[in-house]
Amino acid sequence: MAQVKKPQARAAILDAALGLFRRQSYHATTLAQIAREAGMSSANLYVYFNSKLDILYAVYEPWMRARLTLLQEKVKRVDTPLERLRLVLRTLWKEIPAEENGFVNNIVQALSTAGAGEKYKPALLNWMEERIGAMVRDALPPARRGAVDNARLAHLMVMALDGYSIHNHINPRGVADEATIDAMANLLLGKPPRRRSRKR
Repeated sequence: MAQVKKPQARAAILDAALGLFRRQSYHATTLAQIAREAGMSSANLYVYFNSKLDILYAVYEPWMRARLTLLQEKVKRVDTPLERLRLVLRTLWKEIPAEENGFVNNIVQALSTAGAGEKYKPALLNWMEERIGAMVRDALPPARRGAVDNARLAHLMVMALDGYSIHNHINPRGVADEATIDAMANLLLGKPPRRRSRKR
C-alpha cells in the first residue's frame, strides 16, 4: 500500500533543507540532518524526494525565480540604459553570489558532484536565461538590440554568476568589482573602453 504524502511533511523537509543549505552548504548537509531537522526518519524523505539534489531543486528554484523577478521589477524603474545594465550585472555578479551566506553556491556544489543517477533539470536555467536576456534586451537602446545575441549573452552571464558564486565561496570578497561591471555594461552599449593611465 502506497504511503499517503502530507503537504506539512513536505514543507517541513523543505524548511529544514533550506536552513541547512543556507548555514552550512549543500556539500556539508546530509539527508540524515535534513530528516532530523524535519522531525522524521531518513527513510521518510524518500517518500517525498528521490535525492538530496531533488530537495535542493525544490528550494533553490523558487528562491532564484523570486530573486530574478524582483530584479526585473527594479530594472523597469531605472531610466538610463547604462544604469539598467549596471543593475542587472551588479545583481547577478555581485549581490546574488554573496546573499544568504552564498546560497547560490549550493547549486554549483550539487551539480558539480551529482552522481550518475541524479538528473540535471534544465528548466530553471532556461527560464533564467530567458529572463536575463529580456532584461538586457530591454535595457539596450533600440539601435544596439540587433548587435547583441541575447540568448548567448544570457547563457554567459549565468555561467559568470556560477563562477562568481564559487569565487565568493572561496573568498567572500571575490564577487565582481565595479570596474568589471562598468566595462561589461559599456561593451554592451558599444562604448569604447575607458583608457586607464599606466603607472610607471
